[in-house]
Amino acid sequence: MTQHFIVIGNPIAHSKSPEIHQVFAAQAGIDISYQRQYCPDDTASFGAVVEAFFNGGGVGANVTVPFKQLAYALCESKGGLSEHARVAGAVNTLLLKSDESQKDHLQKINALYGDNTDGQGLVNHIISLGWPLAQARVAIIGAGGAARGVILPLIQAGIGQLTIANRTLNKAEVLVEELSAASDAINKHAIETCATTELTGQFDLIINATSIGLSDDTLPIADDLNCHYAYDMMYGRALPFLQHFAARGAQTSDGYGMLIGQAALSFERWTAHTIDVVKATEILKQASK
Repeated sequence: MTQHFIVIGNPIAHSKSPEIHQVFAAQAGIDISYQRQYCPDDTASFGAVVEAFFNGGGVGANVTVPFKQLAYALCESKGGLSEHARVAGAVNTLLLKSDESQKDHLQKINALYGDNTDGQGLVNHIISLGWPLAQARVAIIGAGGAARGVILPLIQAGIGQLTIANRTLNKAEVLVEELSAASDAINKHAIETCATTELTGQFDLIINATSIGLSDDTLPIADDLNCHYAYDMMYGRALPFLQHFAARGAQTSDGYGMLIGQAALSFERWTAHTIDVVKATEILKQASK
C-alpha cells in the first residue's frame, strides 16, 4: 500500500524533499508518494491544507518556510508538540498521534502532533563528521529561527560553554531569555551573548545560523576569532563563512548533511524505519552530479 506524504511551503518548487524521501523509501523497502504542496501564505489556507491532507489518508507532512510557526500554533491549539518543537516555537514535521487523554475503550482518537527535527539533524550530522561535542566550547552566530531550533539539541548533546552572537545584541539576549523560560535544560546551562563583532577568541565549534552566505554580504567577523570546526547551516553554493575559517586551518562543513539528517528523522517518526544517512547522502550526491 502506498503511503502519502507532502512538504508544505511557499515557495515550494525548489524543495529537494521528494527526491530525498524517495531514497529513504527505497532503503526501507516501502512504497511512498511524496509531493510538494504549495500553500497561500495565510493561517486559514495552511490549516485547510493540513486538514484536507490528513483527512484524505495522508501519513506525514513536512513544513518549510514560511509555515513553521503556523504549524506550531496549529499543533498547540489542536494537538500536541514534542519538546524540541515546543522549545523552538516551530514545527517542521506533522503526523497523527494517538491522544491517550481523549480516547475511551471504544475509540482511538488521533490528534495532530508536531515535531522539530532540524536541531537533532544538525547534531547527528556533526557527530557523523567525527567532530567532538562533549564539553565543546561552541559559538552560534545568529539569533533567529535557525538558531532557536538547535540550541536545546546541542545542550542535550553535552556541549560545554555556549555563546550566541548576533548583530543586534538585544535579539540574542531575548532569545536566551525565551528559551531559558521554555526549557529547564537551557535554563541550567550558562549561555553568554555578545554582538557578532565582539565574538573573539578560540572556540571548538562555530555555527553560522544566519542566511548571509546566500547573498554577497559577509559576516563582520573579528580578526582574532578562531575555531577547530566551522559549520554553516546553508548549502548549495560556496559560503564565505566556511572559506574564511578553512583558510585558518579549520575543518568545515555546509548544511547539506543537516538537510538529510532532519529529513531522515521525519521519515523515522512517520514510518518507524531508521535510515542509514551516510548511504542515503552518497546516493543523493551521486544523483545530483
